[in-house]
Amino acid sequence: MIKKVDKKNKFVSVFNPNTGFYMRSGVIENGKDTGKDPFMTSFPELLDIGVMGHCVHGASGLCIKSGVQCYQNGLKTKYPNMSFENFKRIVDECKGKTFQFALGGRGDVDQHENFEKILRYCRENGIVPNFTSSGLGFTDEIVALCKELCGAVAISWYRQEHTYKAIQMLLDAGVKTNIHYVLGNNSIDEAIERLRNNDFPKGVNAIIFLLHKPVGLGQENNVLNFDDEKVKEFFHIIDTCQFDFKIGFDSCTVPALINMTSNINEDSFDTCEGGRWSAYITSDMKMLPCSFDNQDMRWAYDISNDTVQNAWDSKQFEDFRDHFRNSCSGCNRQCECRGGCPIRRQIVLCNKEEKNLYESTQRFCD
Repeated sequence: MIKKVDKKNKFVSVFNPNTGFYMRSGVIENGKDTGKDPFMTSFPELLDIGVMGHCVHGASGLCIKSGVQCYQNGLKTKYPNMSFENFKRIVDECKGKTFQFALGGRGDVDQHENFEKILRYCRENGIVPNFTSSGLGFTDEIVALCKELCGAVAISWYRQEHTYKAIQMLLDAGVKTNIHYVLGNNSIDEAIERLRNNDFPKGVNAIIFLLHKPVGLGQENNVLNFDDEKVKEFFHIIDTCQFDFKIGFDSCTVPALINMTSNINEDSFDTCEGGRWSAYITSDMKMLPCSFDNQDMRWAYDISNDTVQNAWDSKQFEDFRDHFRNSCSGCNRQCECRGGCPIRRQIVLCNKEEKNLYESTQRFCD
């Protein structure tokens, strides 16, 4: 068990690298837990590292064929992958302060030329690596590395033969395996049907639903609408049914969970952590509060010759946090939701009268 005491923000957090268990206290005043959730940490506990600069599978049209509209624009964008030297520098700064790395970027991490070195260097420095993949390029050697070095591996739900094959390879090797399912207007019917019929591959740890965002190749007409009866049906199923697997969501979905469910333990809700608990680093060493700013780069901070800490403390990141501080001030659920997504406001699934999302006028050129 790893324990971290954040004196600046007055809380304690613990993480078990073997099980993935994470817990943090409320704000501590005079030696007592107030029960108030801390707003942020003084250094990111989770980093999303975009080690992949290009995607061979995306460029081939694989994602489009599967119905997934890549927010990284992998069909058209090609940059070099992150060098191992740059990755090593990030790890060296984060050692002892960051619990987990979510490895990703524009492509399947398992196809990175330094995949094994990346995983091993994380583990050697007390950081648990996890990643998501299409699984198209999986080999027995890749799966063995996942078993040895990763906390968990997620397979993107591409509905292809290679999707099922990759999932089974991981399960057969004893790897904790999740499915990442992008939830949009083009996939919600299938999600409802599969949940009702318990029709996901047997043995997976969890189905993680990721809210579709109109970023990169993501289209506006695929964004879910709060008033859509299908959306209400989906969350009713989540709220009332039991499954053979765990159900998870990205934090972008928390406004919907707050507004559309009543039986889920609200202590399990953790709204957008971007710039408060986590951050994203691109393959060319730009640090962003969230990976969904990868196209606009509105809050980007260049760490090519700088540090993660300076990016975390920058005016860009503070401006991003102002959305959470100032949105929906009249709502009695503000501390749980904090206005949802600052990057794409249209994905915030809420119809409350008190909904009043803060909009910064700041623009940064770094």
